[in-house]
Amino acid sequence: MNIIVIDYGIGNIKSIKNAFEEVGVKVILSREEKDILNADGVVLPGVGAFSHGMNNLIKYNLVDIIKKYVKTDKPLLGICLGMQMMLEESEEFGITKGLGLIKGKVIKIPVDHTKKVKLPHISWNVIRTKNINWKNTILENIPKNSDMYFVHTFVAKPDNEDEVLSVTEYAGAEFCSSLKKENIYGCQFHPEKSSEQGLTIIKNFIKVVKEYI
Repeated sequence: MNIIVIDYGIGNIKSIKNAFEEVGVKVILSREEKDILNADGVVLPGVGAFSHGMNNLIKYNLVDIIKKYVKTDKPLLGICLGMQMMLEESEEFGITKGLGLIKGKVIKIPVDHTKKVKLPHISWNVIRTKNINWKNTILENIPKNSDMYFVHTFVAKPDNEDEVLSVTEYAGAEFCSSLKKENIYGCQFHPEKSSEQGLTIIKNFIKVVKEYI
């Protein structure tokens, strides 16, 4: 099994690599087209600003490569900023175009600022089911209302609510905390930093990859 973590100069690559190795799977860090297109599964990591992430994907000619990979129907997992960049655009620091793999946009967490809510949202928080049964997804066997680790200010808002795999609430605002569209998965939280349940998600992604081999 060949899993590639896209190395585009931004993101939590080391912790993701360590998480896969902890469950017994070695991953390769690469930004080379042949590596990505020949992979059985691909992980798009990321932390930080949307525009910075997209600029780096453009800098390393990765936008078209990622789109080509998705057309192979093999699994793709986006984590945090990696998930956000799958959408069409973000309003962070002005409008920036994304990869457009998922219809929708990235918005600031819609909290009531009159309540002096702290952003970014940095905490463990609960994920809940929305419109998709978790069986045969990366959330299979994850107990309902499990805590995951979040660090973010912006969230993905898919146009199609049927692509929302889980939701989370922060200060009264509900947002998409994971998504699924065919072979594409995204987590707003960090599974690689979410203890045993996070490692279960990594294992589930590996299981999904094996089904495509």
